[in-house]
Amino acid sequence: MNEAKRYLLYGSERYALAILRPLQTAIRARGGEAAWFFDGPGAEELQSNEPWLRTTKDVRRFNPIAVLTSSNAVPHFFPGVKTEVFHGFDAGKPRHIYIRGFFDLYCTTGPRDTEAFQERARAMGHFAVRQTGWPKLDPFMQLHGHDQPPPVRAQPVILYHSTFSPSWSAAPILYETIRTLSASGRWKWIVTLHPKTDAETVARYRGLEGQHLRFATEDNILDLFPQVDMMISDTSSALNEFLLTYKPVVTFKNRRPGPQLIDIDQPEQLLPSIERALSRPVELMREIRNYADAIHPYRDGRSSERVLDAVDEFIAAGARNSKPKPRNWWRKLKIRKRIGYWGRA
Repeated sequence: MNEAKRYLLYGSERYALAILRPLQTAIRARGGEAAWFFDGPGAEELQSNEPWLRTTKDVRRFNPIAVLTSSNAVPHFFPGVKTEVFHGFDAGKPRHIYIRGFFDLYCTTGPRDTEAFQERARAMGHFAVRQTGWPKLDPFMQLHGHDQPPPVRAQPVILYHSTFSPSWSAAPILYETIRTLSASGRWKWIVTLHPKTDAETVARYRGLEGQHLRFATEDNILDLFPQVDMMISDTSSALNEFLLTYKPVVTFKNRRPGPQLIDIDQPEQLLPSIERALSRPVELMREIRNYADAIHPYRDGRSSERVLDAVDEFIAAGARNSKPKPRNWWRKLKIRKRIGYWGRA
């Protein structure tokens, strides 16, 4: 009888739970074992049936064939194929396609990222690239991966979500406009802000809660998508997740605007932009579909299985790339210090 394959799910933020749990489900469905290691927030939310390895010694004893993570780096002294599955889509922020020298395998979400990472892989030689789709989307796509968005509600519902970076966030600028529009009662509103948003901004938006606006605290923003007809955002990576529903997004000073977005640069443009988004013009809807299919063409809810297949194929091919990873002394030292491990790699 073959021994069960073991995988380590490595997280450094709470968002890792939503991204990696579908992988845990797929691993168990194949008769494998999954265990978790956190060196940041999130471990306290693990359930009783989700093994939590608390030390490097525990990880090395577990001896996974792969470490699957949404983080930008991973402890080099952990056993297994170091596999990056990403914590979001490329929203135009710096360093999405940034090779840090920790990973053996990058599992990309769709053709746009795949092409960019493969170009780097050919030049650098110390990592492999496989297009798999994004595990976080598996549960959502299994339920909502239909080809057409549902009709707009009789009283439309708008999702407002903003990133936390002061240089990119529209939350302070659009506050008064959203306060006025939500008070009119013309539409329903759901507001959710990035977990790292400053407390003052969060408090202001919480203060808008009432008959027509709800401040959402759900950890997984995907849970909100079926409840709304459109999104308003800025340069948040979540807007790309939303576009996969084939519904419109209005953005404020987006860093990478395109025909798939209705981008504005003045608060007074928000009202007519909402009206246009809710009318779902044919050309806009076509651009949204084309863009969504380019960043994540999979609607079958099986991306986690493709990640596991990619790991298996990488191991079967020898688990090596053409060149060794860079030495990375400084970054490795910082990880050792953070985790408190000074033993052998």
